[in-house]
Amino acid sequence: MANQSVQSMIAASRNKKGKKIVEKLVPFALFAAATLSVLTTFGIVFTLIFETFEFFTRISITDYIFGTEWLPFSGKEPLYGVLPLVLGTFKVTFIAIIVAVPLGLGVAIYLSEYASDKVRRIVKPILEVLAGVPTIVYGFFALTFVTPVLQQIIPSLKIFNALSPGIVVGIMVLPMIASMSEDAMSSVPNSIREGALGLGSTKFEVAIRVVLPAALSGIVASVVLAVSRAIGETMIVSLAGGSTPLFDFGFTGSIQTMTAYIVQVTTGDAGYGTTIYYSIYAVGFTLFIFTLIMNLLAQYISKRFREEY
Repeated sequence: MANQSVQSMIAASRNKKGKKIVEKLVPFALFAAATLSVLTTFGIVFTLIFETFEFFTRISITDYIFGTEWLPFSGKEPLYGVLPLVLGTFKVTFIAIIVAVPLGLGVAIYLSEYASDKVRRIVKPILEVLAGVPTIVYGFFALTFVTPVLQQIIPSLKIFNALSPGIVVGIMVLPMIASMSEDAMSSVPNSIREGALGLGSTKFEVAIRVVLPAALSGIVASVVLAVSRAIGETMIVSLAGGSTPLFDFGFTGSIQTMTAYIVQVTTGDAGYGTTIYYSIYAVGFTLFIFTLIMNLLAQYISKRFREEY
């Protein structure tokens, strides 16, 4: 018995030493992971800045920002006015938000205020599955199904257009808005709902006039993040949007977004060190600025409304 107790004490002591070693190593491992992610971010940003600076040593920055023609492959005089790419990106994003916001908020209100627990447990995971569908599948869906259907309604719609990818991008970001908005609305205390119902409000009035404003910070943040996701979408717009950068406000013709141009160049014959090669970094840096602004805006709006409510 004495030997067993001594052995058990020795084993317990070794286990404690092992736990102490693990406890000391875990913070270092976590710090290394955090440092690696920060260094990776800085590496990407510095690469974009360095290569973009090289591009602007060859092309005037004013011509790039304010130019309305994007013809980098022109044999006579290449033009690098980024506004057609920016406008094409905004077209797709605008349509996507028109589709995703009403549907996403409608789904969130239903799941939060009307659906039973059983329905919520079934519907919400199904919605979140949409976020896991590869974007190239969405792209072929837009090109081979959505566009032919829209052509039956709009005969002038071209094979490559802004409308079809915009709708499909809206379907893609819909789960983000629905899920985040439903989480924000579900976090509103039930006492607020009960108080509004006790004052004679209907369930719909409680949802629209009480719960929705109370969850506004999370809802607005979800919309802004969805906008960022739509701006950065690549495969859908590359497959269904086309590769024609035009500075016009039509939605039925071929367009080209910033991400689609990057895909076009990186899969083409642009040689290393050429102006076209450096142009993808300039476009990528422009895209980075837009997404950074949207993320900062989401954080600002979220904090602002959270302080009010």
